[in-house]
Amino acid sequence: MRPLFPLALFLMLAACGDGESLSPPDARLPDGGRYRGDVVNGLLQGEGRIDYPNGSWYAGTFLDGQWHGQGEWHGSNGEVYRGQFAGGLFQGLGTLSTPGSHYSGTFEHGRREGDGTLKEHDQEYRGQFKQDQYDGAGQLDLADGSRYQGLFARGKPNGAGVRSDASGNQFSGQFVDGLLQGSGTYNSVEGEQYIGEFKDNRLEGRGRYENTDGDVWIGEFKDGSLVGEGELLGSDGSRYKGQFRDWRFSGNGHLQMADDSQYIGGFDNDAYQGHGRLIHANGRIEGGYWVKGVRVRDEQGTLLPDPLDLALLNQGRLLEQTLERLPHSSPPIQLYSLVLAGDGQQSVFLRETDYVSNLLKVRFGAVGQVTLVNHRDHLADRPMATRENLTRAARALAERSGPEDLLFIYLTSHGSHDHQLVLDQPRLQLADLSADELASALAPLKGRDKVVVVSACYSGGYIAPLKDARTLVMTAARSDRVSFGCSEEADFTYFGDALFAQALNQTDDLKQAFELARDSVAERERREGFEASEPQIWAPPTVLAHWQRLRRQQAQEALRSGAKPQPAASGKMAR
Repeated sequence: MRPLFPLALFLMLAACGDGESLSPPDARLPDGGRYRGDVVNGLLQGEGRIDYPNGSWYAGTFLDGQWHGQGEWHGSNGEVYRGQFAGGLFQGLGTLSTPGSHYSGTFEHGRREGDGTLKEHDQEYRGQFKQDQYDGAGQLDLADGSRYQGLFARGKPNGAGVRSDASGNQFSGQFVDGLLQGSGTYNSVEGEQYIGEFKDNRLEGRGRYENTDGDVWIGEFKDGSLVGEGELLGSDGSRYKGQFRDWRFSGNGHLQMADDSQYIGGFDNDAYQGHGRLIHANGRIEGGYWVKGVRVRDEQGTLLPDPLDLALLNQGRLLEQTLERLPHSSPPIQLYSLVLAGDGQQSVFLRETDYVSNLLKVRFGAVGQVTLVNHRDHLADRPMATRENLTRAARALAERSGPEDLLFIYLTSHGSHDHQLVLDQPRLQLADLSADELASALAPLKGRDKVVVVSACYSGGYIAPLKDARTLVMTAARSDRVSFGCSEEADFTYFGDALFAQALNQTDDLKQAFELARDSVAERERREGFEASEPQIWAPPTVLAHWQRLRRQQAQEALRSGAKPQPAASGKMAR
């Protein structure tokens, strides 16, 4: 076996890799290190390597006994440095890796100093360092997707900078130990903006806040809310000046409304409360004592009847008059419509239903129409959108229409994930309308071809209970998706605008109109950064064909009478 010994020794040396050489050291150091390299006048010089008893080692150049120049250090704790040394310390350009971190940049006297990049604990910093800490200009990216760009001191944001959260909302201004303090700005990805004072990242002090609709709040902010004296400049032309509590009118104030009416007096939670005077646009004055927006006593203190009581007494008559105006069917084909605005807290649904009713009458020749509306200002003069009123309206339409006729039914409101269409009238507790309940309410119309459009979040859940061979169903969203555009100032929801104000003014083909609307909504949502609502359709061929027969008949009648048929329009109809 002796002839194999040199080969075995060679294999052992080769297997060591970065490990200590098996050859004898050229010098042993007082700290136990074993040095292999040149020794000049008793000092380590030139290229060499030191291996220490604890497993650490250095390989590189030496000068006068110290690490100096280019080299590599491996610590027993897993620390690895590759780069430049001076006087035995990290100095100049290099990379330092430890368990859980990696730094690439410049060093001075063994510490991170100057420009570099440090990755540790799922975060990354790129910028300037001083004595191992972030110091100077830099950018810090955190694991949650947030980012800070600006000045640092003592390892934290200090000075001018911009902080962005994971959603892209930005805070800019002066930071102290990582928190925004003093003058600064906030910009949301949706377009909201605040310019003013901050304390510990919160709105605090004098400032101006503008939301995506263009409403502007000006005044004193505390702990993120507008409190005390302030102003609200509404995008609709309204203006309030007075006291606030948690963004809401609370205390004495003066509200100038968009219709030129105004209220001067007490408020609580945005409602008239206490003594005040409501001056209508026509000059009529209602003064007295108010409770939750209702005048309960006049200026002489006389108790007044509740407008809600009077309106409820009138509701039966309003519905009866509406249903009595429905004409009886006359051949060959007539179009009837039923339109419903469910949530009375926001005016967008009222505006949308009125537009749709007018479109169906003017452009598509609807002869009998029922519009059910919930709205805070129309309880006394419009039939309410309730389950019972909807059921009675469907029954009346079944009685007045004929089997050859078509019905167009449109419902717009908020919707819930369990497929409940919101029916809400301020000061009343109405039951919402589920998909199954809507199907039951429309059951008297099962012998009629009809188009049912539901514009609400999660409205795709209405297709299964409604669909059959005689019912075309369109919805604003998939059954598990929200839809958009429900705001007080808007004229339309996104889907309502795309379908009625755009598509059905370009074509009278229902399926093509839906496809145009779906594409338009998708593009708008993509542009504004929203998750796609994905409108849905169930389109039986028999209903599509029936609709086309109606349109051909109307065109022929228009020609016989000498009237111009209603063509597809390129723009929105006037409201």
